Amino acid sequence: MKYACLFIFCFSTILLSAQDYRWQQRAEYTMDVKLDVKTHRINGTQKLVYYNNSKDTLRKVYYHLYFNAFQPGSMMDVRSRNIMDPDPRVTDRISKLKDDEIGYQHIKTLKQDRKELTWKVDGTILEVFLAKPLLPNTKSTFDMTYESQVPIQIRRSGRNSREGIAYSMTQWYPKMAEYDHQGWHAYQYVAREFHGVWGDFDVKISLDPTYVIGGTGNLQNAEEIGYGYDKGGKVIKRSANNITWHFVARNVIDFAWAADPEYIHDKVQVPGGPELHFFYQNDEKIIENWKKLQDFSIKHFQFMNKVFGVYPYETYSIIQGGDGGMEYPMCTLITGGRSLNALVSVMAHEVAHSWYQAVLASNESLYAWFDEGFTDFASNESLAQFFEGPPHEGSYSGYFALVKSGLQEPASQHSDHFNTNRAYGTAAYNMGTVLLHQLKYLIGEENFYKGMRRYYNAWKFKHPEPVDFIRVMEKTSGLQLKWYLSYWVNTTKRIDYSIESFTESEGSTFVSLKRLGEFPMPVDLVVTLKDGKKVLYYIPLNETLGGKPVEDKSVTRYDQVAWPWVVPTYTVKINNKASEIASIEIDPSMRMADIDRKNNKLDLLQSVKAYADPTK
Repeated sequence: MKYACLFIFCFSTILLSAQDYRWQQRAEYTMDVKLDVKTHRINGTQKLVYYNNSKDTLRKVYYHLYFNAFQPGSMMDVRSRNIMDPDPRVTDRISKLKDDEIGYQHIKTLKQDRKELTWKVDGTILEVFLAKPLLPNTKSTFDMTYESQVPIQIRRSGRNSREGIAYSMTQWYPKMAEYDHQGWHAYQYVAREFHGVWGDFDVKISLDPTYVIGGTGNLQNAEEIGYGYDKGGKVIKRSANNITWHFVARNVIDFAWAADPEYIHDKVQVPGGPELHFFYQNDEKIIENWKKLQDFSIKHFQFMNKVFGVYPYETYSIIQGGDGGMEYPMCTLITGGRSLNALVSVMAHEVAHSWYQAVLASNESLYAWFDEGFTDFASNESLAQFFEGPPHEGSYSGYFALVKSGLQEPASQHSDHFNTNRAYGTAAYNMGTVLLHQLKYLIGEENFYKGMRRYYNAWKFKHPEPVDFIRVMEKTSGLQLKWYLSYWVNTTKRIDYSIESFTESEGSTFVSLKRLGEFPMPVDLVVTLKDGKKVLYYIPLNETLGGKPVEDKSVTRYDQVAWPWVVPTYTVKINNKASEIASIEIDPSMRMADIDRKNNKLDLLQSVKAYADPTK
């Protein structure tokens, strides 16, 4: 009995440890910062209560110092000047910054539970040596004072953007790096994508009273600040001294804000959803489109809530700022001088990030496709309610063009380590989108959308990884799908099927199919008869260990024996004479990313004539 009890105890311990490996750290920030709009410098204090919920003892911690990237000779600068296709917003601009234009974050003091600490700065990473080890399931309080200089706007963060926005304050404070079951995610800021610790932010920002601020969180002292507009639409402030704006955000991974003296501020309510705030320039070229944008934004939130899951925060701010479009918790910064269609499109994409970057908060540095691609997919689907055309056509075209260029790399790389920006962009945005639209082809549309909502609701606020997503889809569909994920993101193998030939025998037509590419897939073979009737011959792949449900009940479906992925050819018996068939086509829905679709369709009206006339 003693040994049985010991076995049960050990087995239970193993189970608990296996289930508990997805612990999450927590960070609670209290920040008080003063921005001098003449020198563009910030003096700040930061109190960070950091919870070590891991099973590990930490002897050091790491902070991100993102502003340090905007200095000549930084990794961002050198990378931009050496990559084949630099971001046109960066190129060699960092190398030309003067001392009063660069960005920096200088740490003045740093204590752990009132004990002085030592540290080392390496580019955009601050390595901190703890005064006492941070044991599992304990917390420490880190008190910091620092000075920052806001750089000239080049990439995401900065002052005096090309559109004239005074401050785009993103990646603007010393930020604790994420630590999880993979270890520290203390990446240098080289180009793109971020990851963060779940936590709360209590932030006070003091600056010139003529400025209006929009950003993450809920404003706590709107009445105390109090502002209105004169007849020209410009802001009137009550105080002549610096004003302190007080924001609070709960359970988010980051905090961003923007400030400008010319901002117009509008509010609209999403029925059953958040209150939306719009901050944009008082410029007649801007105002008209930003007013129209508000109704599109409401409809976009309603679509996302219905199709993909409910946005959990009370507010969201759409702010003119930055250098394109960039997502942050509870807000986005986007450039404002766009056509209406372009403005709606960038809004839809950045807002959709609230589901995949802000609420699910997957590691977009390691799995850019897992955030950007899912976001692009969702925003494309929402934009289809506003604009005509197949929503994902552009994503497929981008992928096919990259394949043709010879520059494709595996999508599973860290986002900064692609050889070209083109390969990164296509892998992150286009291939991530195609992965999802093609998944509809694999498991059926009903299963797909049910699975997307199930994934969101099961994994929000938990930093999911790709395996978590694909497991949800497996449970929802009853199919095995890890092979699909692995092929698509870990390799550059391509899908390519063809209809090779047909023969007729005893009143039936036998069609020979061939897999030309290295990437196996199930096959929808649709036969269109001369009378217009369509028949689907569904050929599952043996790897899925099953088949998708019927998607279109108006089409007769004949399920075939599974096609083993090691076998290059497959023959389908069609229950019609060749003379009764108008055409045979592989995947007319065009959801399968077959790189050569010219050999996917056979027109039997022409082929039968040629077959009957040996001279052709």
